[in-house]
Amino acid sequence: MKIGIFGGCFNPPHNMHKKIGLELLQKKYVDKLVYVPTGNHYPKKNLIPAIHRYEMIKQMIELEPCMAVSSYEIEHKSYTYETLTYFKNQYKEDEIYFICGIDNLKELSTWKNYKYILAHFHLLVINRNNKDIERIIENYTEFKEHIIVIPIKTETLSSTEIRELLKNQDSKVQQKLDTKVLQYIHKNKLYS
Repeated sequence: MKIGIFGGCFNPPHNMHKKIGLELLQKKYVDKLVYVPTGNHYPKKNLIPAIHRYEMIKQMIELEPCMAVSSYEIEHKSYTYETLTYFKNQYKEDEIYFICGIDNLKELSTWKNYKYILAHFHLLVINRNNKDIERIIENYTEFKEHIIVIPIKTETLSSTEIRELLKNQDSKVQQKLDTKVLQYIHKNKLYS
């Protein structure tokens, strides 16, 4: 089985996060997808508590049998290579695929033990029309067979933009978030 690990802040998780996951499953890039929200230690401004981000993902994927959410990075301060190793130990018989964006691939060489990641795991790189993709991949020539570029049509939808819409109580936010996620945000008075 192919297990996709989709890490990120998910602050908040939005429709594009789910669309990417569903498309990876439908096109058989992965057989199961696990969302892994970063913990509270992650150095990013305006990051709400991890438990809320975890719960929102849980609500968003509730009816998707091939999707799951993990609290691993909430419970452990972990580098990406450690997180991926944890999942490799959980799914010993399966292949682990790390889902990332082109921006992650650009800066991968600055990550701790990045060569270990490239040697032991597959990368599914979501390419948002970046014409330099081949040049970026050339930086990792010896691991090229582990890098799979996924041409998914993605809207340029950012969590920053959504937080702004929520703060301004803009009704456009309803098209960008799962209904249950939006209800959770209102119920817990998040991003206001």
